[in-house]
Amino acid sequence: MTFKQEILQGIPKRLPGLRGLDRIQDASVSHAPRRKMVLTESERVQAVQNALRYFERRHHATLKPEFEMELNTYGRIYMHRFRPTYSMHARPIGEYPAKSKTCAAIMLMIQNNLDPRVAQHPHELITYGGNGAVFQNWAQYLLTMKYLATMSDRQTLVMYSGHPMGVFPSHPDAPRVVVTNGMMIPNYSKPEDWERFNAMGVTQYGQMTAGSFMYIGPQGIVHGTTLTLLNAKRKWFKDHQRIPIFVSSGLGGMSGAQPKAGVIAGVVALVAEINPLATQKRKTQGWVQELFDDPAKACARAYEASARRTPVSIAYQGNIVDLWEYLASSDIPVDLGSDQTSLHNPWAGGYYPADLTFEAAQKMMTEDPGAFKKSVQASLRRQCNAIETLVGRGMTFFDYGNAFLLEASRSGAPISTAPGEFIYPSYVEALMGPLCFDFGFGPFRWVCTSGNPKDLETTDRLAAQVLRSLLNKAPQDIRSQLARLFESHPGLGVKGSPMHAIDRALRRSPGARDRV
Repeated sequence: MTFKQEILQGIPKRLPGLRGLDRIQDASVSHAPRRKMVLTESERVQAVQNALRYFERRHHATLKPEFEMELNTYGRIYMHRFRPTYSMHARPIGEYPAKSKTCAAIMLMIQNNLDPRVAQHPHELITYGGNGAVFQNWAQYLLTMKYLATMSDRQTLVMYSGHPMGVFPSHPDAPRVVVTNGMMIPNYSKPEDWERFNAMGVTQYGQMTAGSFMYIGPQGIVHGTTLTLLNAKRKWFKDHQRIPIFVSSGLGGMSGAQPKAGVIAGVVALVAEINPLATQKRKTQGWVQELFDDPAKACARAYEASARRTPVSIAYQGNIVDLWEYLASSDIPVDLGSDQTSLHNPWAGGYYPADLTFEAAQKMMTEDPGAFKKSVQASLRRQCNAIETLVGRGMTFFDYGNAFLLEASRSGAPISTAPGEFIYPSYVEALMGPLCFDFGFGPFRWVCTSGNPKDLETTDRLAAQVLRSLLNKAPQDIRSQLARLFESHPGLGVKGSPMHAIDRALRRSPGARDRV
C-alpha cells in the first residue's frame, strides 16, 4: 500500500504481523523503561478490555493475550503490532491525503512528534520528558490520522488523552481539533493515581507540546534557551578574560537544545547524559560538537575552550552527579549551572541515580521501586552537595523548571529556607520573567509546512523585518533585548541575528528541512 492508502485505511481490517515486541529488534532507537506493575488483577482485566475496544470482536481472541503480554512485560499496552511500517517523519503538507489543509498540517505535526530523530522514545509514542505522550497506543494514532484525512473544514475532532472521542459538525473558523490531556480529579491526582490510570489506558500526560501535537524538536526552545543563557551571562558573569562555562544535564528531549543554545549564546556548554542512544543522536545531528566519557577530559576541554574564548558544546556520556562531584573536587571554575533531567517523573526514568549503570537503574526501577526511590534521593543529595561547593566558589545555579529543586528538597537536600522557599532561583523568576516575559518579549516559533527551504528563508526574512521595526519603536528598557537578536556572537562566524544563526545551524542537521 502507498503512504496515502495506509493513512486512509486507519486500523487495518486484516491484522498486520507481530513486530516490535522483542527489544533486540528495536535497538536502533531509545525505549521507555519498563513501567512497574501498579494494577490489581481486576484493573489488568479492565486495561485489556479498554485496549480491545478499538478492534472488531473477531480479532479479540488474537489480540487479548498479546495485549496481556505487553501489559505484563512493559507495564503499558502500546499495541506494537500496529506501529506503521512507513517512515515516520513530517512530510511536505501536499503529501498528506486530506480534504482540509489545516488537518494536513496537524498530521504533519503528529508525525514530527513521533519522528525517531525528534522523539525521545518513538515506539512508545513518548516525545520528551520521559512520559510526554502523543498517544497512549498505536491504534489511537491510526484512527486519528484517518479522521484528520477524511474531515472537512466544517468539522472538529475532539480528543482526550490520545483517544479520538468523535468528529462533530462545526464551523470553518472553529478549531479543527480540540485536545485535552490528563484531566485528573484533585482527590485522585497523586503520581500513583496517574500511573494507575495511564496503565489502564484512560489518561496520559501530554506535557505542553507532545499531546497537543505542537512539538517541533529541541529547536523549538533553542531561542528560549539562548535568551536564558545570554541573560545569565550578562547578569552573573563578569570575567572578561575568558567565556563562561555552563554545566547542566539532559540531551534526550527538549534538554537537547542546551548545547546548541550555549554555542549561540557564546558560552562553553558541558551537558551530561546517561542514555548513550540519546547522546549519540545529538552528536550525529550536530547538536553536540564533542563527546567524552571521562569527566576529567570533558572538564579539561571545557576549561581550555573557556580560556581560549571559543564557544563549544560538549557532551559527557555518564551520570551528572559524577560530573558535578568531579568539578567540586577540581579547581576548574564553573560559572553557570542548571539541570534538565525530567524530575517531574523521578521514579520512572526521569532521573538516573549515581553508582548505577543505565541498564541496572532501568531494572531496579521496575523490580525494586522502593530501593530505586531511595537511590534517587541519595543521588539528589550528593548532587546538591557538589553544587553547593561550586556555588561557594562563585558559580550561579538556577532551576530550569524541571522540578529539580522540589524533588531535591523532598530528598532532604538542604536547599530551602522554608517550605517552597529555595536558595536557588528558577530561570523564569530570575531571567526570563523580569528580562523578557514582563515586557511581552520571549521565544517565538513557526512551522514551514511546505518543507521548502526557500519558504523558510522567506519567513525568516519577514520575521527579521518585523523585529527591526519593533526595535526602532521599542522603549529603552527592552531595546537591549531586541538589539541582541542582531548582534554577532563569538565563535559563530555569522553576521546578523541569532535567529539567522540558529537557522543556519539547523540546516546542517540531518532532517532539519522536514522538522523546522
